[in-house]
Amino acid sequence: MSNLIEKCARLRDASHLLAATPTNSKNAALHLVANSLKKNSSYILAENEKDIEVAIKKGTKESLIDRLRLNEDRIQGMIDSINTIIKLNDPIWKSNDVWTLENGLTISKMTVPLGVIGIIYESRPNVTLDAFALALKSGNCILLRGSSSAIHSNKALVKVIKEGLMESEISQDVVQLVDDLDRSIVKEMLTLNEYIDVIIPRGGADLIRFVIDNATVPTIETGVGNCHIYVDESANLENAIKIITNAKVQRPGVCNACETTLIHESIASKFLPMLYDALSDKVELRGCPKTIELINIKGAVDSDWAEEYLDYTLAIKVVSDINQAIDHIQKYGTKHSEAIITENFTNANYFLRRVDAAAVYVNASTRFTDGGAFGFGGEMGISTQKIHARGPMGLNELVTVKYTIIGNGQIRE
Repeated sequence: MSNLIEKCARLRDASHLLAATPTNSKNAALHLVANSLKKNSSYILAENEKDIEVAIKKGTKESLIDRLRLNEDRIQGMIDSINTIIKLNDPIWKSNDVWTLENGLTISKMTVPLGVIGIIYESRPNVTLDAFALALKSGNCILLRGSSSAIHSNKALVKVIKEGLMESEISQDVVQLVDDLDRSIVKEMLTLNEYIDVIIPRGGADLIRFVIDNATVPTIETGVGNCHIYVDESANLENAIKIITNAKVQRPGVCNACETTLIHESIASKFLPMLYDALSDKVELRGCPKTIELINIKGAVDSDWAEEYLDYTLAIKVVSDINQAIDHIQKYGTKHSEAIITENFTNANYFLRRVDAAAVYVNASTRFTDGGAFGFGGEMGISTQKIHARGPMGLNELVTVKYTIIGNGQIRE
């Protein structure tokens, strides 16, 4: 038996017990893990620094190093996320759908865990904690496969998680880390239908495509984020500058950062100089022909409209109206997060209804597409597909259903 299959077998066996574990036991275990994180923060940061040093030597761009970096505030953020998840309602063994047939059978549609979740993710070590905590509270076991760039951080975090679980009623086997970095291990993981119930890829386009192309285990596709902000002709321009700056600059290396700004032609001559003044010293701006007539920036090429930069780069296009903006989004967007800045209620509602994305905003930054920001305590990823789950995946997206049927001797004629 390979090491991977051994870990998966442990997860499968543990999942049968975890599915019926009461809420108070799961919450107590999460509390102990939070304490373990706090107690071992210096150790975690020291291990994370090893990953940072490797990334710097490789010449990794700063926006991606920022995704990798942990500090005291980010560890406290992990602890806060766990505490939020503890306070949330347990999603397991709930039903809003119960009925009795004429023959006396009572049928209930009950929520139950998915079982064993495998998550394959890049860089961000906080995903290790988010994935574990959400899985545990929703009664699921979790197989973690992070990237080589965060291997020291992920090993440290899983060790600390298991140390917390050791003091609880819940088995340490509910969480396993794939620490073999050979890519063939990932391919094997994608075909372990006997042990894994669902695979969630969380990362760039190449990772997601590799998983979809090679998995026989059912997958939930999470999103590449080519996100847009459209500035309508009625927009409050000061608000627009504030929102675009936040969506592009706050953390450019994340999937909900804005990559393209679309501007109504009637306000372009006034708004573009304002945008240039706000961003040109922080961001490389690339514009369409109409844009570069108004501000002195680099011209955009066709590939810019489809690019998830994950960096301090922003594409800008002037459009004739809201319909051209929506057409551009539908052509180049990745169904992740899209926003309109407008004071026109009709246009706001039209944009909300017409744009096909997991999250659509009016007068707010796309940076809010996040399980933590939505009040979920964290996220397993942001699903851009339409079946089962869409948008930030919290506790309620990590369940399936079981029908229970109670009778008193009925038989079917």
